[in-house]
Amino acid sequence: MTSDSESPFLQSARRTLQLEQEAVGALISRLDGDFDRACQLILKCTGRVIVTGMGKSGHIGGKIAATLASTGTPAFFVHPGEASHGDLGMITPGDIVLALSNSGETSEVTALLPLLKRMGIPLISMTGRNGSTLATHADAHLDASVVREACPLDLAPTSSTTASLALGDALAVALLEARGFTAEQFALSHPGGSLGRRLLLRVSDLMHQGDRLPQVALGSPLRDALLEITHKGLGFTCVVDGQGRLEGVYTDGDLRRTLDQYSDLHALSVDDVMTRPGKRIAPDILAAEAVRIMEDNRITALAVVDDTGHPVGALHMHDLLSSGVV
Repeated sequence: MTSDSESPFLQSARRTLQLEQEAVGALISRLDGDFDRACQLILKCTGRVIVTGMGKSGHIGGKIAATLASTGTPAFFVHPGEASHGDLGMITPGDIVLALSNSGETSEVTALLPLLKRMGIPLISMTGRNGSTLATHADAHLDASVVREACPLDLAPTSSTTASLALGDALAVALLEARGFTAEQFALSHPGGSLGRRLLLRVSDLMHQGDRLPQVALGSPLRDALLEITHKGLGFTCVVDGQGRLEGVYTDGDLRRTLDQYSDLHALSVDDVMTRPGKRIAPDILAAEAVRIMEDNRITALAVVDDTGHPVGALHMHDLLSSGVV
């Protein structure tokens, strides 16, 4: 909805977004067998996808290459001008080229055609003109044409670059799904970011174990449990039976409830006031899942147990915060 009182800036922005939305929407009906061929060619490729393009098409090509590379399709961008002056050596047999050009006639890009054909490198083109040089010489052509640019002069690449970017995303996602690409594989290419930490870290990577694991035996005086909680500093202790299996936990919250209900703590054993069976988690569970369990149950720590029910570690919300999982 627009109004006559809107500023020219808002009116211009709405018009631009509307035109670009229409440009992207029009791509859907134009997807055809060439898109299928492009996907098949890339899936059969034993090398890398080499993305190239000049100017604004080159900037979009760089982003497409990055998206492909992070979703399971090895790819990188080569500047077509530099390719003609030595960087063509980066393209090797087994690779495939994805070339972007709105006109399909960009000289720096079309100059590569004879060399690509001689090397037997398959070519996928993405242009705004089906009858262009680049489109007609490609093994598969992706139609990224637009009715008009969002630029009021119909000159600056706007709608056309948005359409190319969206078409590149469609290609990357189609390939991702065809490869059965997983979240864990995605995280492997993003190990430095918060996403990688959320997807890669497991409870076993963060838990306190060995001498740092708080635990007392069933039947222990409550005083021993309080000393263990204080000494280990995790806000709780595991309570184990004679075979070392987890029977329950005693937490800071349990202590507050104990103080409300009992006047003489010296007469209590930990069995009298502990929480049974206590929230627990396996060591191979993703750390992000541990966050969900803690949040759902409004707790700040979890006992980590193995398949036999023996405590092997303890995990605190502070560990998740400091690791960047939260």
